[in-house]
Amino acid sequence: MQGFSSASPGLIWGVVIVGVMAISVGSILVRLALNAADQSGIGFSLVMAAIRLTGASLIVLPTALKVQWRSLSFQAFSYAVAAGCCLAFHFATWITSLSYTSIAASTTLVTTTPIWVAILSRFWLKEKLSSLKIIGIGIAFLGGIMIGLSDTQGGDFYSNPFLGNSLALIGAWAVSFYLMFGREAQQRGFSLGGYVIVAYTVASMILLPLPLMLGVGYTDYPAKVYLYLLLMAIVPQLVGHTSFNWAINQISPTLVTLAILLEPIGASFLGYLCFNEVPPLAVLIGGIIVLTGVAIAVINS
Repeated sequence: MQGFSSASPGLIWGVVIVGVMAISVGSILVRLALNAADQSGIGFSLVMAAIRLTGASLIVLPTALKVQWRSLSFQAFSYAVAAGCCLAFHFATWITSLSYTSIAASTTLVTTTPIWVAILSRFWLKEKLSSLKIIGIGIAFLGGIMIGLSDTQGGDFYSNPFLGNSLALIGAWAVSFYLMFGREAQQRGFSLGGYVIVAYTVASMILLPLPLMLGVGYTDYPAKVYLYLLLMAIVPQLVGHTSFNWAINQISPTLVTLAILLEPIGASFLGYLCFNEVPPLAVLIGGIIVLTGVAIAVINS
């Protein structure tokens, strides 16, 4: 497809795999922070989202000196700002979902992005989808539905599965637009470093005042909470999201989001190791179905 660079397939998929591994840690760090703070609900979820994006913004800020800001068009800035708005909404909804539903269900539903990105790509980029790719997407989506519907048990973090699953799905819609807007910003001249500075900073500026408006502060939490939040900024945000922002400018957005579907498998495995969350049999079967769908779609590309 026009606009893609000549980076080698090995490098591209290596970066994507590193990104998947990094974002798989995200839900674990959220749950660890919830446990350490003994908090749940939207207020503290917004605190986590705001600190994660603010930390990531501050870490990448020094690279701003290398960006040729004057050469960038208004359109490029507009797409980067729009991406930041979508990113803020994504984290506000998805992180909150982990207070109400399981890691397996939340991460699976939030990674149904291939469906929404494929639809957007079809009408936005005029990208044609082969029959096998459509079949792969459909199979992966069915696996995701199976995992989501299997999450019906109660528990400390299963207080409202329907609400949590709905928030995760809304988060998937938001991140789909975030990825598409980010691709457009880079296609219009933004370097990867310049783009993430704008997108992450805009998202953090939107999120920072929201907890205060709900009467929730940023201080007086145990030291472990801030450690987990710092790790969120570094691992899933800087390593994970930035990897995908780079890859989506190299290959089809649909392929990148299909690879992200592997996140629920890694996150569920880590959830078992860290919290002894044992996924139901339907979740395990759904995971196999997801992997099968991803394989069909990627191998056919």
